Formats: sequence, C-alpha cells, structure tokens
Amino acid sequence: MCRLFAMSSGSKPAKATFWLLDAPDSLAVQSHREPDGTGLGWFSSDGHPHISKQPRAAYGDRTFSREAHEIVSSAVVAHIRFASTGALEAKNTHPFEQHGRLFAHNGVIENLAELEAQLGAMWSLVKGDTDSERFFALITKEISAHGDVADGVTAACRWVAANLPLFAINFVLQTPEGLWALRYPDTHELYVLARAPGSPLEHRSSFGGLVSSDHGAHNPLVVVASEKMDDDPGWRLLNSGELLHVSPTLGLSSRAILTDPPAHPLALSDLGAAGRASQAKTPT
Repeated sequence: MCRLFAMSSGSKPAKATFWLLDAPDSLAVQSHREPDGTGLGWFSSDGHPHISKQPRAAYGDRTFSREAHEIVSSAVVAHIRFASTGALEAKNTHPFEQHGRLFAHNGVIENLAELEAQLGAMWSLVKGDTDSERFFALITKEISAHGDVADGVTAACRWVAANLPLFAINFVLQTPEGLWALRYPDTHELYVLARAPGSPLEHRSSFGGLVSSDHGAHNPLVVVASEKMDDDPGWRLLNSGELLHVSPTLGLSSRAILTDPPAHPLALSDLGAAGRASQAKTPT
C-alpha cells in the first residue's frame, strides 16, 4: 500500500533525512515494496509550497536522495506510491498542491463521476487521473466554503463517507496553519510521534556504522507516518475517524470527525487487481 509521511519541526527548520533515508523503516526502505512513485513537498521560510516528484521508486531515485539530504523546512510531506488508479506519471504522483496546501493520500475511493460532480469550479484544479487528487479538490472546495481548514476537511470527509464506496481515506495535509492528518476507517494504520528534545535520532545501520541526526537532541518535532519508522516508544496509532492537528508551534489536538463506518465500505475483494495489489498490507 502507499505510505504517508509528514514532519513538523515548529520554529526550527530541520532536515527529514533520518526519516526519509536512514531510519530502520525509512521511506527509502519502504519503497522497495511501493515502487510506483516518490514525492516530496515542503514549505520554504516564506511559506511558499514546493513539490518534487517522480514516477519511480525512492530507493533508486537520485533526486529523492539528494533532496532528502538538502531540504531544510519546518513542514515536510512525503509519499511513496503503489498505484491503484492512474498511470505511472508525474501528474498522478503524490503529493499534490492546491491553494498553497500540500496533500498525500492512502486508500481507494470509487464512483469518481459522482465525486467529480461535487467539485464545481474546483474541477479545474485536477490535472491527473487519481481518486486522491479529486478528493483533495473536494477538501479544497469545502475549506473555501467554510473558511476553516478543520471544518472544510470535516465536511468533505463526511460527504465521501456517506456517499461513495471507499476502502480508506487516510491522508496528510500540510498547510500554513499546520499539519492535519486523518485515519479512516481502521483499514490502514496511521501513527503520530510527538518527540521532545532528547538524544539524537540514531540507529545502527545495516550497512555499518551509526546513523545519527542531531536535530532531535535539542529540538522537538512531530512525525506522522503509515508505519512506526523506528523503535521510539512514543508512536501512537490514530483512532479511526480521528482528525489530528499539529499547530505551527507543535501543539497537538484531535477530534473525532467520523464516528460511524462508511455507508458503502469496500473490502479488498471488491477492488480490481491493481487496487488489491496497492492496498494489500504486503503487496504481491
């Protein structure tokens, strides 16, 4: 299945190199199982969003490796793709950018014609073929209509859960107002790690030597990921329907925005071959 990652480091911009390349279960490691695309998104110091993405696996992508070492930002989002809808092209690779926000999704939503009918003028934001980008456009529409990120996300997710067949709609959304993450339903995991300053992030590399990141020794950070990426005991599994918010100062809050199961749940056996492969816990 696709893998989600987001990092917030508050007032101290940081590199995400440890999580992207060096952690025991880094995105580079995970990409051996999810080979269909790699994307990084981040905000510069002036709040401008940037994206770099390629329809190829992270472990063999020199651009991903170089940027993982070079990018310094207080807000990073990354995604590795196992395609369920849409060809292996950059336009279908996550993350996506709309209205200055960055978005990555893991799951499957069906009946895209009905979803598209809900988008109105926001249809112009959709450039590719994926359910993910269309779902993001609905979120963007509802944020604009409500004037608030949380209210817009809630409205969009409740509409999808009530009206469309879905397998999962886990996502991360990086905005100037902070990081948002949703797990729904309990099909796939989504974890959060709120790490206080302490020992450097490090582990004994399988290639030999100690891999270390000193940022964590003096600064807090928050990471959201589809898997526990190291053995830190602070990883917490989000509840189904829990919308997490990480503020720009790393304050954490959450609310349950979806308390009922999907009206039209999809089982793995309901998906086509590509969908089954992309959503299986261990793709084959």
